[in-house]
Amino acid sequence: MPKQPSRSLETFPNPEPDRDYVIRHVCPEYTAVCPVTGQPDFGTIVVIYTPDRLCVELKSLKLYLWSFRDEGHFFEQATNQILSDLVRAVEPRRMTVIGRFNVRGGITTTVVARHAAKPRGASPKPRGASPRRRRR
Repeated sequence: MPKQPSRSLETFPNPEPDRDYVIRHVCPEYTAVCPVTGQPDFGTIVVIYTPDRLCVELKSLKLYLWSFRDEGHFFEQATNQILSDLVRAVEPRRMTVIGRFNVRGGITTTVVARHAAKPRGASPKPRGASPRRRRR
């Protein structure tokens, strides 16, 4: 197994694909670089998901998160990228990625990004559909 950062996420077959259950991974050693100041940023990434056919392999998740270490990322971008990459790799029924970032300038930041798979056979939202407006 490699000992270098990697953007490759490995998977394995879900041992109970007919059951809804939740997997929670807590990764307290997330580090990256602030894209504005170049200073290090630290945080905890929490991945919570209900697998469908595949699960993410933990060593590859560790190496994937390690790959952010020397790159500049805004918290919001990193959290959403992690969600997108994991959804692409494991195609879960549901997934939430939470980025809990340490204090920077007296402010802590938490970013929550969610994904829910469309039910099989569901039709996509029509193009050009306008969002619902709130009554004033």
